[in-house]
Amino acid sequence: MSLIQLTIKGISYSQTQSGAYALVLSEMNGARTLPVIIGAFEAQSIAIALETEIRPPRPLTHDLFKTFSDRFSIKIKEVIIHKLVDGVFFSSLVCEKDGIEETLDARTSDAIAIAVRFQAPIYTYENILEKAGVFLKIEEEFGEEEASETDSLDIEDTATKDQNTFTSLTLEELHNQLDDAVVDENYELAAKLRDEISKRS
Repeated sequence: MSLIQLTIKGISYSQTQSGAYALVLSEMNGARTLPVIIGAFEAQSIAIALETEIRPPRPLTHDLFKTFSDRFSIKIKEVIIHKLVDGVFFSSLVCEKDGIEETLDARTSDAIAIAVRFQAPIYTYENILEKAGVFLKIEEEFGEEEASETDSLDIEDTATKDQNTFTSLTLEELHNQLDDAVVDENYELAAKLRDEISKRS
């Protein structure tokens, strides 16, 4: 079966599972998307890897994996979402060292968090897209203005409250709170503060 390359379209707070997030993957040359429910930690880890302005003071687990792999010359070639059983996706990390290729089993959320750090391509098979893929208008799901910022982990019910809180702060206060949020490893708040700073720039 031929592989279909996917890109990360966005991350949204899950309306169906409390405390979970929906990672939306989109096929490169098509209109289908593949929604994957992931945990809050993995969602934050993926969002941080996609974000250029927010860097945690200490390495997260996936950052440590990247450092370890680089130190020992292990390359992550690709991630393949290869199976779907009872709503659970199964993935593989295809690694290479000294010309020898190995395939490792991984949770899909971890595999994608690692793939982003290695800038490795993400693939799946046609039968998985046929089974679980949906045609999704991203503008309707995430909102037109949020479509390019879905990795910020905004939660819809708190968006208005946050906006009202941030508008009373000066730019310097926003930057200070952003620094504090990163130090405290509160990356969800940091992403919201970053968005407010970007709007004012």
